[in-house]
Amino acid sequence: MKNSFRTTALSLALTGIAAVPASAEEWRLNNFLPETRPESAQIEQFTADVNAALADKDFTLTHYPGGSLGIKNTDLLRVLPKGAVEMSLMWSNYLGRDAPALSSVFVQGAISTVEELKAVLPVAQEIYTEEYNDWGVTTVGFVAIPTLSVSVFCADKPVNSLEDLNGVKLRVWAREQVETFTNLGVSAQIIPQEETYVALKTGVVDCALYPALYAHTISLQEVTSYASFLYPMASAPYSLGVATDKWEATDPEIREAIVTAADALWERTNQYDKDFELELAAREKLSEMGVTWGEDFPESDRALFLDAVSETWAMLAEEAGGNAMDYRQRVLTALGR
Repeated sequence: MKNSFRTTALSLALTGIAAVPASAEEWRLNNFLPETRPESAQIEQFTADVNAALADKDFTLTHYPGGSLGIKNTDLLRVLPKGAVEMSLMWSNYLGRDAPALSSVFVQGAISTVEELKAVLPVAQEIYTEEYNDWGVTTVGFVAIPTLSVSVFCADKPVNSLEDLNGVKLRVWAREQVETFTNLGVSAQIIPQEETYVALKTGVVDCALYPALYAHTISLQEVTSYASFLYPMASAPYSLGVATDKWEATDPEIREAIVTAADALWERTNQYDKDFELELAAREKLSEMGVTWGEDFPESDRALFLDAVSETWAMLAEEAGGNAMDYRQRVLTALGR
């Protein structure tokens, strides 16, 4: 009887062990954009689509917006291939330290119309896929960015000309902007978006370059009182990257679900017909919150700015070497220049 009890207990224990499913796999999706950005909402939808498609699998994709995983966007080419996170949003303009050739694809201000953007996007996507492959990162999808109107937001006084910018400490977000404004005699420094609010509040900078559409997402209306439009900008798309060795070892059904959801994400975001309408609404909302919207920078200043952008683009490509000149030429060819 005793041996029979032990046999039965062992049998039940083994049955219980066998009934426990293998540990569910969770992938973390790192997103450095604030949760309030519209792109973050689209990425949240992408995450939901992946999880819905894989409801019967022991797999979960979890979205972490606002840089909540503590990964610096400038470090992604170093840490993503090593498995610091399973998937991440990536933006080429933040990765120039490690991959300088990426700075020669989309230079801020060089592409300004929807027509130009649509001509360039397929080429840019090819280039990013190639470049990230060389870093051991597989591109599994893209997120489009609206065409933007970039303005100068200032704390203490209105600034709406290049002459007014002389002597002003200006926040920018990319090296090409530093070079462009330096060529125009303006002091500019890179400050990450998450540090811009404090930099303006404490006087580290007097003004910040920022799109009105996104200004409220970092509460610029609380630390600036004036804004004026400077230039239109079409931006490089964001990429969704996974370490190549991780991607190749992943269940094909999971890969298919991710790619399918990413295709839908691109289709939703690659739309630009309402961009100017959204810009005007954003300006009105900011005005209601206390930002005085001044006159646009004059066309003559904008022409000088665009000439400086063109010079910066050529300089950065030559300086970067490697594939940079080829990347720039491929984009110029797509633009018919």
